Amino acid sequence: MKNAIKTAFPYTIPVMLGYLSIGIAFGLLFQNAGYNFIWAFFISLFVYAGAMQFIAVSFFSGGLGLIQIAIMTLVVNFRHIFYGLSFLERFGKMGFKKWYMAFALTDETYSLLCGIKPPENVDDKKFLLCVAFLNQSYWIAGSVIGALAGSLITFNTHGMDFAMTALFIVIFIDQWKLYHTHIPAITGVFCSVAALLAVGPGNLVIPSMVLIVLSLMLMRKTIEPKLEEKTREEDLEK
Repeated sequence: MKNAIKTAFPYTIPVMLGYLSIGIAFGLLFQNAGYNFIWAFFISLFVYAGAMQFIAVSFFSGGLGLIQIAIMTLVVNFRHIFYGLSFLERFGKMGFKKWYMAFALTDETYSLLCGIKPPENVDDKKFLLCVAFLNQSYWIAGSVIGALAGSLITFNTHGMDFAMTALFIVIFIDQWKLYHTHIPAITGVFCSVAALLAVGPGNLVIPSMVLIVLSLMLMRKTIEPKLEEKTREEDLEK
């Protein structure tokens, strides 16, 4: 396991930098809403939903009911169903750990696992687990640090929720550089803009995800050969 952690850590450094920054921003906002670092720790441990945790700050402050919060959580995180489906084969070999992997599959972890493979001397299952565990650890650490800092120092938290958007932009750029084909990235942008124009920002997530999935399924025969070409080049380099 030590070898797997040592191998996984360098791959998670970009996420670490982003999650610590965004986690601190969340912790500050959560503390500002009246919840201390203990609450920040447990919500990041058991909820671990990034954007949904930022939304939850306003929910808790506004006194929304549990049913309303549950429905909104389902809507915001509905896309994770698609994430899990694409990893059924790899996670299926992990025994009971697959349940944690499904839980820990955030946008950033999903993006990272799609773009990397462990060296031949590292067990794939342990590598996947270490990447997911390290990423959640960064998020928890950032949340607790932010909440503690918020309890000791007065901060102006205006605009801090943009940190999550900034991380998504960085991941998009990284994926753009990583792959030979830009068809999936362009498709994602086009479908998101189309959904935004059709239904507005308040109902954007599910329509855009459905459009993206359908579009990628239709273009599968065009995209897969280009992705396989990249894999062959990586194997030759090894």
